[in-house]
Amino acid sequence: MQTLVAYVENKPGVLNRVSSLARRLAINIDSLTVGPTDNPQIARMTIVAHTDEKGGHRLEASLEKLVDVLLAENISERSLLERDLALIKVLADQQSRPHLMELIKVFRARVVDVAPESLIIEVSGTVDKIDGLLEVLRPFGVLEMARSGRISMTRGGDLLRPPAPRETQAPAVVTR
Repeated sequence: MQTLVAYVENKPGVLNRVSSLARRLAINIDSLTVGPTDNPQIARMTIVAHTDEKGGHRLEASLEKLVDVLLAENISERSLLERDLALIKVLADQQSRPHLMELIKVFRARVVDVAPESLIIEVSGTVDKIDGLLEVLRPFGVLEMARSGRISMTRGGDLLRPPAPRETQAPAVVTR
């Protein structure tokens, strides 16, 4: 797996261009998350690609060539903090609920919805933590699950800062 961060112009069509680029390179995207930054004109993408180091560097170089990409970095070899978010709906009758509540506490998850026959659990953390919680919930009956995809940030003083978005230039007007 390779983890890349791309700062892109926050406008329609950018996500399509990035995913099309990965398809052309025959690289499978395992997770792709996009969100705004403190600058509303810039979005930050975290791309987790199912490829080797060479493929990760090819993807990074190709992303840098896209017009809407302000900065692309392969951060796989850096010290990272990574998180994922999951909502898990699990069967929870009156008999299983106390045991489920103990498991939820152990994983530092929380219940965000209670229904007569189910609970929705919210958990954030590493992929391994979420997979672990999912494994212990399966015997109770997982009804539905939604995961956000991974977000990553380099630790400490290792900062990724995008340049300012490119100004859109109007075509020159030719007068005679």
